[in-house]
Amino acid sequence: MDKKKKTKKICFLARFRWLIQAAAAVLTNIHLPNFFKGTLYQGKGKYACVPGLNCYSCPGAAGACPIGAFQAVIGSSKFKFSYYITGSLILMGVLLGRFICGFLCPFGWLQELLHKIPVPKLSTRKLKPLRYLKYVILAVFVIMLPLIVVNELGMGDPFFCKYICPQGVVEGAIPLAIANEGIRSALGALFSWKTGVLLAVVTASMFIYRPFCKWICPLGAVYALLNHVSLFQMKVDKSKCVSCGACAKACKMDVDITKSPNHSECIRCGMCMKSCPTGAICYKYGFGNKSGDKACNSDETKEITK
Repeated sequence: MDKKKKTKKICFLARFRWLIQAAAAVLTNIHLPNFFKGTLYQGKGKYACVPGLNCYSCPGAAGACPIGAFQAVIGSSKFKFSYYITGSLILMGVLLGRFICGFLCPFGWLQELLHKIPVPKLSTRKLKPLRYLKYVILAVFVIMLPLIVVNELGMGDPFFCKYICPQGVVEGAIPLAIANEGIRSALGALFSWKTGVLLAVVTASMFIYRPFCKWICPLGAVYALLNHVSLFQMKVDKSKCVSCGACAKACKMDVDITKSPNHSECIRCGMCMKSCPTGAICYKYGFGNKSGDKACNSDETKEITK
């Protein structure tokens, strides 16, 4: 495959992102009959982590949630550093970075669908400091509390999954409760609390673009830390950039890609590419040409701006 064809193939991602998101959501939850049975898939696939935030307790889940699996290891009474879970997170982060957030995460896609509801939209450009909250949640609720707060058997709770994660309600508790009377009768105060969290995120998502991704998600925090070294990168061709600011205005994650092409908040959605009048922005996979000079062939990148 020559260079021109390869670049056009990558640009296909930005044009058909919605289709990739839908396919990823279905493939991540491929065991659809379980939704009607009120049971979980418990095969060997659950030993592997899916890339996005997807609850282990979802009836259709094909694999484990990376954050859930990480907490399970940390909270174990016989805790040992898990090279497999940690390695999986790092590997996915290095290979794709926050491309996973923008293309492969079911909960990220759900927030985008909610944001399409025609209500007034709110800007978050003045709320950038809230970005750091997700790192606090990662450190405190995912790592520290499961290690420190343990029961008489020496086991810690998965604090993030148990008390914060709304994906567990929308994918796990609600579908299971609908189809399984035993689970439905066992729901209590914790379910009510997490339903409240879910409703807050759902409401916020209608007015704000991906609020959970921006401010709360610890998995997004992990991938954000690796975004700068990810093999999947954004490139800005400085020889073609006219500093019009169209890309910064188009970015719903509040990133100015001309100043920081691989910013920790960039989810590789391609909105900046579509808005660029000169085709100065493109995807690149692998290292090399870090400066961004003459990184994008204009004939190739304009393919997606039509």
